[in-house]
Amino acid sequence: MREYITELSKYIIPALMAVYTLCSFACLADKLEKKSSIYVLQDVIMFFMQLLMFTDLALTSTGEKKGNSMEYIFFYVFVQIFLLAAAAMVPVIYEQVNRLLLNNMCMLLGTGLCVISRISFNQAVRQYIIVLLSLAVALFIPWILSQIHFLKKLTWVYGIAGIAMLAVVLLYSEVTYGAEISFTIGGVTFQPSEFVKIIFVFFLASALWEDASFIRVAVTAVFAGAHVVILVLSKDLGSALIFFVGYVFVVFAATRNYLYLLAGALGGSGAAWGAYKLFAHVRDRVITWRNPWTYIDNEGYSITQSLFAIGSGSWFGMGLLKGNPTAIPFVEKDFIFSSICEELGVIFGICIILITIVCFLEMMKMAALIKDRFYQLIVYGIGIMYIFQIFLTIGGGIKLIPLTGVTLPFISYGGSSVMTTMVMFFLIQGIYIRLQQGGGRRSGRKTKQHSGGSGAARKEEQ
Repeated sequence: MREYITELSKYIIPALMAVYTLCSFACLADKLEKKSSIYVLQDVIMFFMQLLMFTDLALTSTGEKKGNSMEYIFFYVFVQIFLLAAAAMVPVIYEQVNRLLLNNMCMLLGTGLCVISRISFNQAVRQYIIVLLSLAVALFIPWILSQIHFLKKLTWVYGIAGIAMLAVVLLYSEVTYGAEISFTIGGVTFQPSEFVKIIFVFFLASALWEDASFIRVAVTAVFAGAHVVILVLSKDLGSALIFFVGYVFVVFAATRNYLYLLAGALGGSGAAWGAYKLFAHVRDRVITWRNPWTYIDNEGYSITQSLFAIGSGSWFGMGLLKGNPTAIPFVEKDFIFSSICEELGVIFGICIILITIVCFLEMMKMAALIKDRFYQLIVYGIGIMYIFQIFLTIGGGIKLIPLTGVTLPFISYGGSSVMTTMVMFFLIQGIYIRLQQGGGRRSGRKTKQHSGGSGAARKEEQ
């Protein structure tokens, strides 16, 4: 009986994930009626998938892993309590919450907790505790946004605070796999650059919402460049790239000047060439990206094992606990997507990508409707940094681009990452609630746009 259940669930889980993904795309349509029923269907699918996945883990835990079956059952109960609280409690507290973003956040978090518990149960428990704390903090964010009205005025406070935090990390942090990126306090490891992402987005928005002239863009570039340089000196090149791309696209959103995109592309290409020349580990990653099979015993081991895992999973996966994802170094952080494809299937992995794209498209659609330029740029910045981080993580794992060592938001193991991403999502929820209440919706009247940005035009939008 156990074999029948695990074998059938191997096909049912990807099928349910595909239906959930189709529902997400359907909800992007503004004119779609009865969205609430689709959201309920998404919740039902999510909880049923969780039941099947944890049932698989419990039933497959045999032999020397037999003692783990009860652990999976108890962990399943706690994960469902969290998902039920998030999916049901948040809409009660904030009636105008964006259900599509909320449901997708819960789906990604639930998948991440399940997959991490398969890889390392102790890490899953730690991740779960951080997820609970993150939700407790994030729940206050929409209310705080409705009460505080001076966030636009703290431009240089944001800039200096972000640089100072990164500088402290550079000077005093621990070395993790060659990069100076984290602190450990009381056994808990923090990666401050994750939290600086939020401050950085607020800095860009407050600097450019009212004045997007060339001089203001240049001054902002100095501060943004300081963030990036410190991250490069810390050898946290993945984060440096995310900050750089975030800056370029927020500037473009503020100015609508394509020359800034061109300058960003040229500058980024030059910086990539410089990093290749300066850092040995960057050269190693580029070499192994081009031909990992030549270096399969050393530098190319991680990426080749990642490709083996994806290929062995095929469309429907091998089934939870039936693959060997732990053969991939740092699988719970850098290669979680490969683990998903190996045991849950490539179809499931593709649906994960599509769900994150839906989140990004929903953010961009929301930003297009916001009248207040400050909050509009915040949504743009968060959306760009979120989707670009996903591109870096998954692209590195499938050998589309060289590895960068960044995590997959909501899914990879990493407390700083999951907390920062949840805070970002609830910042967008708070802005969305303002939009629904009529305080930030773009009116039909067009506002004159200038490539350099006019202060008067920005004030008119306020």
